[in-house]
Amino acid sequence: MVAEVNTRIRRDDEVTVIAGRDRGLRGKVIKVLPTSGRVLVSKVNMVKRHARQSANSAGGILEKEAPIALSNIQFFCPNCQTGVRLGMKQLEDGRKVRRCRKCGEVQDQ
Repeated sequence: MVAEVNTRIRRDDEVTVIAGRDRGLRGKVIKVLPTSGRVLVSKVNMVKRHARQSANSAGGILEKEAPIALSNIQFFCPNCQTGVRLGMKQLEDGRKVRRCRKCGEVQDQ
């Protein structure tokens, strides 16, 4: 049995890379892979893959995103203009929302 990682990062969040060869880059989360604790971020951790030609696609060397570990990214807060950790907050109406730990700004609308 594979344990799932509980993450506060979601698809379409803007994140910044804090470790690795792409450190400092920002991108949008394409896909979250909770079973492996990784995410796909657009234009980050690009790798080259050799593809054979087929009936519906041309072959050659393709560049695509590879998954990056959750520990190497941080949520990008538009208010703080930096990578931050996210906390949870319960609103008066009972909803649980994510909030920036630095400035307290609610990230979920």
